[in-house]
Formats: sequence, C-alpha cells, structure tokens
Amino acid sequence: MLPSRLPRPIRLGLFALAVAILFLLCVLPSEDLPDPGTGDSFEHSAAWFVLTMTGYLLAPRRVLAIPAFALAYGVFIEVVQGFVGRDSDIRDVAADAVGVALAVGLFLAGRRWLAAR
Repeated sequence: MLPSRLPRPIRLGLFALAVAILFLLCVLPSEDLPDPGTGDSFEHSAAWFVLTMTGYLLAPRRVLAIPAFALAYGVFIEVVQGFVGRDSDIRDVAADAVGVALAVGLFLAGRRWLAAR
C-alpha cells in the first residue's frame, strides 16, 4: 500500500511525528547530539529534504503546501533556537531551502517521468 493511500489521520500523524522528531533534534543542546562530521549546512539540507519528501510521500497532491510548510518551519526553528541557547543562523534557513528545493525537484521530475510512462 502506498503511504498516500493511508487514512488521512494516520498520514497527518506520521507527518506530525516527523516534524516533532526534527524539532527535538533542532532544540536539544548540540553537545548532546552525535556529530556525524558532515557539517551543519549539509545536516540542515538533508533534514529538510527528508521532511519535504516525507510530506510528498504522504500527500503527493499538496505540491505547494508541503514545501511552503517546510520553509516556514525552517524559519520557525531558527527563531526557537535563538531562545533555547542554540545558534540562530540565516545560513541554516538557506540550507533548509536547498534541501526543500532538491526534494521538490526530485518529486516533480519523478512525477513527470511516471506520467510519461
């Protein structure tokens, strides 16, 4: 069964879980988190790519709403980080936008490819 075929409350719950996990990773003290050695910008891009693709897997018809939410969420996270003792950095929002843009591009290319088959 495709994730987009699950009942709406389950899809919303799964997306909310992804949002909550990302929130925790972004507000926990950075010294409490493992350092994969990939760099902060890559980690932001990867996290927002995964968030956006998760949204598309669960609600593929929300072509604009998913990336709009992801970008707004990135700004929200940076504001919150300023209040919890983590660095609030506009470059992180730019990295988030890169991850979202890559996910949108991949999603649209995949959809176009499937339509042409």
